[in-house]
Amino acid sequence: MRVYELRRTATQSERGESLLGFRELGSHACYMIYGILKPGEQRRKIKPGRGHEEILLAIMGDIHATGCYTGTLKEGSAIHIRGEEECFCENTGESEVIYIIAGGHTETKAH
Repeated sequence: MRVYELRRTATQSERGESLLGFRELGSHACYMIYGILKPGEQRRKIKPGRGHEEILLAIMGDIHATGCYTGTLKEGSAIHIRGEEECFCENTGESEVIYIIAGGHTETKAH
């Protein structure tokens, strides 16, 4: 059993995200993204893509969103995004916002 340090790798990445997926797991069945929105950060695009679905969960702080969902995703709340749907997220607060995206594949021939 391996432990994956997602916060550390998200902090070090340019985009502020860490993907736990095929490269680490050897499986296309599912993936997870740990994301950090810095204070004032705008227009972070969430788009699963063809053959994918994702659940976006606000872990710490509120996410202000536009697109397929428009409104405030309160801490502890989640939305379901399918295929080519897009959601743009921003952090209007003064502290980091942490989110998790759990994703999976809806089409067996998507890869």
